Amino acid sequence: MELLRFATAGSVDDGNSTLIGRLLYDSKAIFEDQLEAVERTSRERGDEYTNLALLTDGLRAEREQGITIDVAYRYFATPKRKFIIADTPGHTQYTRNMVTGASTADLALILVDARKGILEQSRRHAFLSSLLGIPHLVLCVNKMDLVDWDQERFEEIKGEFRSFAMKLDVHDLTFVPVSALHGDNVVHRSANTDWYEGGSLLHHLEEVHIASDRNLIDARFPVQFVIRPQAQTNGDLHDYRGYAGTVAGGVFRPGDEVVVLPSGFTSTIAAVDGPGGVPLDEAFAPMAVTIRLADDIDISRGDLIARPHNRPHVGQDIDATLCWMDERSALRAGVKYTLKHTTRVVRALVQDLTYRLDINTLHRDEAATELGLNEIGRVRLRTQSPLFFDEYRRNRTTGSFILVDDATNATAAAGMILGPSQ
Repeated sequence: MELLRFATAGSVDDGNSTLIGRLLYDSKAIFEDQLEAVERTSRERGDEYTNLALLTDGLRAEREQGITIDVAYRYFATPKRKFIIADTPGHTQYTRNMVTGASTADLALILVDARKGILEQSRRHAFLSSLLGIPHLVLCVNKMDLVDWDQERFEEIKGEFRSFAMKLDVHDLTFVPVSALHGDNVVHRSANTDWYEGGSLLHHLEEVHIASDRNLIDARFPVQFVIRPQAQTNGDLHDYRGYAGTVAGGVFRPGDEVVVLPSGFTSTIAAVDGPGGVPLDEAFAPMAVTIRLADDIDISRGDLIARPHNRPHVGQDIDATLCWMDERSALRAGVKYTLKHTTRVVRALVQDLTYRLDINTLHRDEAATELGLNEIGRVRLRTQSPLFFDEYRRNRTTGSFILVDDATNATAAAGMILGPSQ
């Protein structure tokens, strides 16, 4: 079955944890002992109802404060599709957690409180979803029961958010009126919204088309590991040389002509082996396979296999958007970091901070000299050896990287490549 990864976000107390709890509960995706634990905790807290938000708010601090702090992952499936949910925090203080949880999502689900409407945090999460290249966006107008299922209020919020989304790179936008507390339009259509012509949230999650979101044009295969087992049978030595990794883009088939970077040597694909060595007719993202070539070429981890007439950018100077994640230090020009891009690890120098972006107003502060925790900005980097990359908007795998602080080995930033430095 096809897998859909989606991330949820919303302003504090908009109810995204409750929505995920309701989605799991009504789709019968939780065990009895989990439900009993939530019921017991709800009674201990003095709640008059079973607080389904406790299914995802697992940290003690989260339960005490009633907010989401860390990213909570939940897994469930229906007869039509498998799902991985990333319940991400809504507070500005945890922007880095939201970026981490949404970085691999196919769809972003943003909640707004029908009483409060579109808030600053709602716009921030929409912008971050667009920045991370998430192709599908769903705005759930929650707590509709508290505004008496007022269609005019729903249309007002819908119009306001649509106007804001026009400034962003959003390709697919859907609106759903829900009550997470009571389950209206979450798994089943609600009788309270006879004016709403769409389906339930789960129906949309099951039906949204994601197969064409992946880049099937640009063939990219970062080499992760060289497999060279040698076995002797009946006195004959069988030499096997394969290159294992995960397809990052395009389609690879036996017989295809390929080029290996950085050497530039060309060859043809002799075979594509799947798990257990099973021969495959083709491999595409995000399949993990082993590719065998017709020629013996010096290839190691960090190299990239592509097509001779469709190569990625190769260079040492890149412009990128960074989300700063290090609470111990700030990003400044002139500092060196370890940069990890696909399977390649290089040293990188921050040459310049072009501007710091205010994610609430989208204002560019070109006078900024540093990036602090949870701040986003555009930078120019110089790497010690060449990278093989695409623009992030074209390929989220070959267009992304992380910076690592050499002193602490902590992830300092997540980056999205805009292109070669001009």
